[in-house]
Amino acid sequence: MWFESLLKPFSVDMGIDLGTCNTLVAVSGQGIVLNEPSVVAVRKGTNKVYHNGQAVGWVAKEMLGKTPGSITAVRPLKDGVISDFEITEAMLKYFIHKVTGNRRIIRPRVVISVPSGITAVEKRAVFDSAAQAGARRTYLIEEPVAAAIGAGLPFAEPTASMIVDIGGGTTEVAIMSLADIATCESVRTAGDDMDEAIINHMKRTYNLLVGEQTAERIKIEIGSAAPVMDDISMVVRGRDIISGLPRKAEVESEEIREALQEPVATIIETVTRTLERAEPELAADLVDNGITLAGGGALLRGMPEVMQKATGLKIHVADDPLTCVARGTAIYLENLEAWKDSLENDLHM
Repeated sequence: MWFESLLKPFSVDMGIDLGTCNTLVAVSGQGIVLNEPSVVAVRKGTNKVYHNGQAVGWVAKEMLGKTPGSITAVRPLKDGVISDFEITEAMLKYFIHKVTGNRRIIRPRVVISVPSGITAVEKRAVFDSAAQAGARRTYLIEEPVAAAIGAGLPFAEPTASMIVDIGGGTTEVAIMSLADIATCESVRTAGDDMDEAIINHMKRTYNLLVGEQTAERIKIEIGSAAPVMDDISMVVRGRDIISGLPRKAEVESEEIREALQEPVATIIETVTRTLERAEPELAADLVDNGITLAGGGALLRGMPEVMQKATGLKIHVADDPLTCVARGTAIYLENLEAWKDSLENDLHM
């Protein structure tokens, strides 16, 4: 401990929400200092990052679906876990260097959030990627715990707190008490599956092929989980599957809501299954405490209403749900010396 306290002034320690869609980095005392898409552009057939290693994050996302044959824009995480080790390493290295800049004298300690359901092999991939990217020591924190801390829930007290974190690749559902998870479930259905459902709907209904970014924009602008007061529409542009020519179509919010029913239903089923496994005393607490929503999926119109109808419990949406997990890692980072024994860690020398 005394050795770490000597290194602290020379190290920029950080918490990382390594998400399927976005990576957020928080630094102790500074809050969130980086929020960029988890996208990397590489030269086709290689893992060499395009544009002298700078085509990462926002720069790479702008290239999604628009790259020439020699360049590929890829998302190195799928369903909340690493699907491409080398590209993830390059992405982490870029983000860590962007945060530390020229201040880095000693390699940083890093707290990284991971889905609660990942395997030992998947955890090892996170440890190895962080080590190769320049971390001195890496700690893993389960996403629902980080989300609960970031949302300000009293998860360390002897009362039940329930979090539903709907991210890009996974939905994390957990009931916590006394600073630990009592019961949880991680399902690989989340924001990406909603985008995929919209892409499939556009194919089936309009013979129109749209990209991931367009599907995400449709979800944000007119998507909903429950009927809204006024149905709205938007013009969507893409490529006609039959003629192969560019075309546009006007899409109604009601049909997008129908397209989203399957992923929304899967998330609701996961929440109800977790509630059914709760101990009676914890379930009793939730009658008063309710459920807290976090992650980008919490912003889908009608999601709180649908969940409240299915569970009969009060639903709260966390303040700034998109950054809950990252803020939780930052708080954990500030209390690292006191809490680090409860985290999985790996020492890198």
